[in-house]
Amino acid sequence: MAADKAEMGRKKRALWERKWKRLDIVKAFASLFVHFLCLLAPFNFTWPALRVALIVYTVGGLGITVSYHRNLAHRSFKVPKWLEYFFAYCGLLAIQGDPIDWVSTHRYHHQFTDSDRDPHSPNEGFWFSHLLWLFDTGYLVEKCGRRTNVEDLKRQWYYKFLQRTVLYHILAFGFLLYYFGGLSFLTWGMGIGVAMEHHVTCLINSLCHVWGSRTWKTNDTSRNVWWLSVFSFGESWHNNHHAFESSARQGLEWWQIDISWYIVRFLEIIGLATDVKLPSESQRRRMAMVR
Repeated sequence: MAADKAEMGRKKRALWERKWKRLDIVKAFASLFVHFLCLLAPFNFTWPALRVALIVYTVGGLGITVSYHRNLAHRSFKVPKWLEYFFAYCGLLAIQGDPIDWVSTHRYHHQFTDSDRDPHSPNEGFWFSHLLWLFDTGYLVEKCGRRTNVEDLKRQWYYKFLQRTVLYHILAFGFLLYYFGGLSFLTWGMGIGVAMEHHVTCLINSLCHVWGSRTWKTNDTSRNVWWLSVFSFGESWHNNHHAFESSARQGLEWWQIDISWYIVRFLEIIGLATDVKLPSESQRRRMAMVR
């Protein structure tokens, strides 16, 4: 029975054997287009375009880490609605989906980590967990069911609006880049900037479950990957995160770089972030590996 289920999963995931849904085709086309822009980028290099790529990478990346991940998926802290919505829009520019879609998938990942129902389980192969899972929405529904775990976001008009109109925002983003900087801004901003951030996020799903160090005794394969921490704005302290999912801080030691936490901490100091969650000493003792 288990072997039959596994075989069914392999056939379902095969790009050339399964039926592609319209959403899968849209996602695949968007990914191919972004990577095609990367191929054009070297021929359209300018220093302002490089700066645009770094800005897109940083704004979109922090939108994912601070907003989508720590604020919306785990409710690690609270901010005023105007700021919450602004951060979420920054995350939208990373072209990783709307908040409802992203948060639902991530919550299912934590609910079913490393099991047959994990949306991007590393047990199904590195490239599946890194990227290929994105293009099989039917398989995701088969494993996890419908998006019933984000009712808190579905009740808010703003997130429903972004879910319905996400494609228009991305098209407008590309148009503005082209309008202000031609192909150089488009290829470096929507190409290099978006692709780099996308693959860094994907490395958290893939690499951070197969390689790295473990500090906490979690019931999964999560790892801490120190060299990825700067590029991922602190997300690669992944074993820390799986040990204390609701913590707004993932780089738990002073030397563990966590740029997303520095932003949350700054917002807390100036009074904009409240109810900031951190692991207690008793929680840390309970989860610590026996040395």
